[in-house]
Amino acid sequence: MAKYRMVRTDFWKNPIVLEEMTPEDKYFYLYLLTNPQTTQIGIYKITKKQMAFDLGYSIESVHSLMDRFIHHHKFICYNPETRELAIKNWWKDNLDKGGKPVMDCIFSELKDVEDPSLIRYVSSAIQKLEIRSLYDSFCEHEEMFLNKEDTDLFENDTYKTECEEVDDTFPIRHTIRGQKEKEKEKEKQQQTDFDHNLENNPEIENLLQRNKKSKDVKEIIQFWDDNGFGFSNVNAKEQLLSWLDDSSFMQPKEMILKAMNIACANNKRKLNYIVGILKNWENESLLTVAEVETDQEKQKPAPKHRKSTESSPSGRDIPRGFELDLTAGEE
Repeated sequence: MAKYRMVRTDFWKNPIVLEEMTPEDKYFYLYLLTNPQTTQIGIYKITKKQMAFDLGYSIESVHSLMDRFIHHHKFICYNPETRELAIKNWWKDNLDKGGKPVMDCIFSELKDVEDPSLIRYVSSAIQKLEIRSLYDSFCEHEEMFLNKEDTDLFENDTYKTECEEVDDTFPIRHTIRGQKEKEKEKEKQQQTDFDHNLENNPEIENLLQRNKKSKDVKEIIQFWDDNGFGFSNVNAKEQLLSWLDDSSFMQPKEMILKAMNIACANNKRKLNYIVGILKNWENESLLTVAEVETDQEKQKPAPKHRKSTESSPSGRDIPRGFELDLTAGEE
């Protein structure tokens, strides 16, 4: 996805921007919306030291601005432990449109968020139902995985109200006793809870299926582009991808890639050639790659056995049955 961010002209008509923000506030807010660390989901990792360097401000100035935007304007939330920043109204400029590419990008980036409360923070302001549901699905997963101790720690955490007291420009050096053992136990419990929730929540299963399908699409398109089928032939790609849904194959992605490999081997890099192969397999009820390969083995002609030979006196090989009579003419 292109690395750019949108800022609408309505930004300057916002009453808060007009009446409550200082020039430094406006500059800082535009930086938060457009800096290189931003992501499609409005949650990204950034340190205050990096902000100070980019803006030409001191660390103290950045602390002050962060405090204003967290407590006064209430536009952002920041976790100094994970160095993650979330922008509450991010959706207004960058999440107003859905579509498969956008949803795939959002899904991929939400998986990398370490603090699930930030996902909930951004989600609460999103008005587009499809996108908000995707955010909420991650919040629900994380909430299932939180044990009581984690919840207590979260409730007592004061980073949202005392962020200026934590200097995130230095790495955190403290460790938690028995952390590795606890993490292993937590992972097991997470998997158990997730499997149970998956069985009782078809929406999550559909989400995972959509993600799997997007990976299949990406793999097929990558093979198409890398093997000379026509990089710009979008219509042909769409027709080929329709076989993922509109075929009787048990392994549609694998069957499509198998047909494309055969097309490459025969130097027939055309859509109709691939479709012809796929139709033949369907007509012959070959629904998996294993069945295709077994059928190909059966179709191979039996190897021809060479006739045994023996050498003539001159050194040439003469087939049996055609030996020279070396005694002919001798009396």
